Amino acid sequence: MGFFAWVGDPKIGKHLLREEGEVVVDEVCHHWVAYVRPGIETLGAVLLLVASPFVNVNVAWLFLVVAFLLLLHAAWCAVREIRDRFVITNMRVFRVHGVLSQHLATMPLSRILDISVKKPLHGRLLGFGHFCFESAAQEQGLRDIKYVGRPDERDLSIQRVVQRSGLRGPRVPN
Repeated sequence: MGFFAWVGDPKIGKHLLREEGEVVVDEVCHHWVAYVRPGIETLGAVLLLVASPFVNVNVAWLFLVVAFLLLLHAAWCAVREIRDRFVITNMRVFRVHGVLSQHLATMPLSRILDISVKKPLHGRLLGFGHFCFESAAQEQGLRDIKYVGRPDERDLSIQRVVQRSGLRGPRVPN
């Protein structure tokens, strides 16, 4: 396993209840739009590094320090987005995120009352949206999931899993 795969892997397998038969239905990473800011910061740092030889020596050190700080911040933001995963299983939904410390928020399928899918204009054009989960406990760590690629398909897969688990009652054919 390479360094970047090791850094970016939140190891969701250790959070599964394998003895109970829990399997992953879908693992959701962030849409590429979430990486635009780190990309712009990296581009700014590269431009500062390229420009540093052409300025006065007394000012060049400032360019180098700012470029280093921008690169460091861009790397932190990129790793933060890579390690943020939303997982749909046959029993629950959960989110694992965090770089140095890891945070896990879990919600059983039976507690999901409502899922709102928000798709801003640019999200509709680029193929991403945001999930907002409503449950009986309003303050939880799984309320907002941002930058979900193919949000309509993901919403349907959650609805399918909830329906198959029998939590919404039997289907009545028309």
